[in-house]
Amino acid sequence: MPAYTHRNIMSQGPNHMIRRAAFTVILLASCAAPALAENSKPKPVPFVDTIPAARDIPFPGRIELDIDATDLKRGIFTTRERITGVSAGPMVLLFPKWLPGSHSPTGQIDKLAGLHIRAGGKEIAWTRDPVDVTAFHIVVPAGAKSLDIDLQFLSATAADQGNIVMGPDILRLQWNSMSLYPAGYFTRQIPVRASVTYPAGWSASSGLPSKATGSVYSYEPTNYEVLVDSPVLAGRYFKRWPLSPRVNLDVYADKPEELAATPEQIDAHKNLVTQAVKLFGAQHYDNYTFLLSFSDQIGGQGLEHHRSSEDGVPPGYFTKWKEGPGRRNLLPHEYVHSWDGKFRRGADLWTPDYRTPMRDSLLWVYEGQTQFWGYVLQARSGIVSKQDTLDGYAAILAQLDNRPGRNWKPLVDTTNDPTISQRRPRGWVSYQRSEDYYNEGLLVWMEVDSILRKQSSGTKSIDDFARAFFGLTDGDYGQVTYTFDDVVATLNAVQPYDWAGLLKQRLTETGAPAPLKGFEANGYKLVYDETPTLAFKNAEAARKSTDLSYSLGLTINKDGGLTGVGWDSPAFKAGLTPGDTIVAVDGTAFSNEAMKTALTAAKTRKEPIVLLVKANDTIAPVSIDYHGGLRYPHLQKIGTGDGGLDRLLAPR
Repeated sequence: MPAYTHRNIMSQGPNHMIRRAAFTVILLASCAAPALAENSKPKPVPFVDTIPAARDIPFPGRIELDIDATDLKRGIFTTRERITGVSAGPMVLLFPKWLPGSHSPTGQIDKLAGLHIRAGGKEIAWTRDPVDVTAFHIVVPAGAKSLDIDLQFLSATAADQGNIVMGPDILRLQWNSMSLYPAGYFTRQIPVRASVTYPAGWSASSGLPSKATGSVYSYEPTNYEVLVDSPVLAGRYFKRWPLSPRVNLDVYADKPEELAATPEQIDAHKNLVTQAVKLFGAQHYDNYTFLLSFSDQIGGQGLEHHRSSEDGVPPGYFTKWKEGPGRRNLLPHEYVHSWDGKFRRGADLWTPDYRTPMRDSLLWVYEGQTQFWGYVLQARSGIVSKQDTLDGYAAILAQLDNRPGRNWKPLVDTTNDPTISQRRPRGWVSYQRSEDYYNEGLLVWMEVDSILRKQSSGTKSIDDFARAFFGLTDGDYGQVTYTFDDVVATLNAVQPYDWAGLLKQRLTETGAPAPLKGFEANGYKLVYDETPTLAFKNAEAARKSTDLSYSLGLTINKDGGLTGVGWDSPAFKAGLTPGDTIVAVDGTAFSNEAMKTALTAAKTRKEPIVLLVKANDTIAPVSIDYHGGLRYPHLQKIGTGDGGLDRLLAPR
């Protein structure tokens, strides 16, 4: 086609020009988007929840569990389960999701495998619920009276898969991880019989009584709620110490030499039971077992139950006793939970099954007051010395005294943290906050104690609240729920005061300093100096890190990696970030001692501390204009004579 020229167009006359202009308009119009066109608008697909809600009626059959826990090399638990009393038609089987003590949906459904369901020897097809992935829908065939279920729990074999629970010489068994239960019933209404085969020559302990025939342990018939609340600790090396007629200390370890306890150490644990019973006035169990493990083979643990607690710590609990308090606060804390958390529980936290979501608004009582009593009872019993307890308090007060997150996030909102993060690592903990209902809850309850003492002229204390609130029916290991108003009413019964106003203020305030008033009113104040306490050094050693939180605002691992940077700290203002690595300090290759030396030297000079920092692929100097030296927290006594805190920590 020949190119158009001005001469060609003009020579073809005006009609042609009109036709061409019209064509151009049409062409342009066809290229433009329609003026009134609308985007596509999908409609939602309706969802109908066909999983029956839990009802408080007896399940017509029972669950029978037979578990093989002998595959130590691969960490596999194999379950054969029978559910009797079923009837023809649709049925839903549930894997426990919302777990007591975790306060969140932490059921390890990802580790469930090999699921087969049969009736009369014939396979039944199952369908996972499209919304609740812990629910399995089946149709029970006509004439079937029971279901036979095979499944496996593929426990973690490396730390990046989760908490390791099975090793060559020790294992931890949680029934909720290796069983299904029928939907539509309160778990307390589902009868259960369970047995477990352990490796030959092993022992096994649980709050649920059992009888052993060789390697097979047959557990006392119970209901599914009690079963899930009764985990097992088993292993090759085991020793039991009776602490009272109703309480045992059952210890398992990777190596037999870890079981060597002195009489004084065991006496301290006996004192823990004695002091707790004196405090609360009742015991909410028929028998109680500390399931204590000293292990590098399986992960650490701290989980409360009515008649037991799972207490997992590294080796050295007995053998390194004199090196510092270590993890010895764990047993007092978990033991207190038998009263606070298991027996008395927030009304919105209690659930009838393990599918109903938990609401955690009262964790400042459940965990906060448990944290409070754990520290008190460790001192009263002698498991931890009074001085180490005071030093532990100092670390707590300092942490909250340097918590910029309090400017925007109230204490009550931290009760949502279990569901929000499920203890996944946070980059800026001091600003994001993380489950502060534990330690800030402790501070609030210390303030309550100081007010009780003052308002009653020393005749009342928080001990009186504990007995009134937790010391109900002896031997009852059910649950008695409570609300905020119940807490206030009990406090007012002990000593009239505006408790509702105080607690609401502490729970909802932002921008205020940490509530340290209770400690000060009870005779101690927070101070900082250049010498770390034994408890502080002990904690650094356990974490294999150097804690400069209260000077530069850093925590540093042994290789110079920054594991924490305090918000608005000197390090933060210099641009340091968690994940950076310090290569050198003031021209010297990094070491923890070099860091401390540099901080001390900077006190008497004007020049900043200069760090050589690796951030991603960049290595560059970072100057920090800090001259305050090393700072470590301590509690300093106010005045002379015994104050409220001295009296609080004294044995009864």
